[in-house]
Amino acid sequence: MSASRWKRTSSRVVYETPWIRVREDEVVQPDGGQGIYGVVEVRSTAVFAVALTDDDEVLMVEVDRYPTGDPDSLEVPAGGSDGQDPLVAVQRELREETGFAAADWREIGRMNALIGVADAPQVVYLARGLTYVGGEEHAADGIVGLRRVPRAEIPDLIVGGAIADASSLAALLLALVASPDVV
Repeated sequence: MSASRWKRTSSRVVYETPWIRVREDEVVQPDGGQGIYGVVEVRSTAVFAVALTDDDEVLMVEVDRYPTGDPDSLEVPAGGSDGQDPLVAVQRELREETGFAAADWREIGRMNALIGVADAPQVVYLARGLTYVGGEEHAADGIVGLRRVPRAEIPDLIVGGAIADASSLAALLLALVASPDVV
């Protein structure tokens, strides 16, 4: 990987929470011009679970998303690693969001969200051997339901716009590439 053609000359934090930091950088652009670049730094790696049941269904959560006003965003279970090892974090997130645990976990890829404005690393796992264990703790996160989506219906849900969360789409694509039998 080659070095960036951008050069940061100064940086200041303009907003900060426990989850994100927004910084404003003065930069020299690749064409030599001066500019300001706003960057959102996500403070913990996000983790995503593409969880496949023995009945060939993908577990997906329905989320009421405040930023977009979408009360029915259909997404794969996900969340922040909160300083935990990503595998431990994704196991926690799957249980918290769906009530399921998985016997088999495989990391299938890494990605970055909103790469033009954010530093937001993400890790995607394939989860199989699911067992319901209870423990859903999702009301505060806006999760309003759990759907067992037959694997064969995933492409139609994507084309029809029912699955529109970019990170969920990317996670499902990684699952397809890593394990063609999944999606």
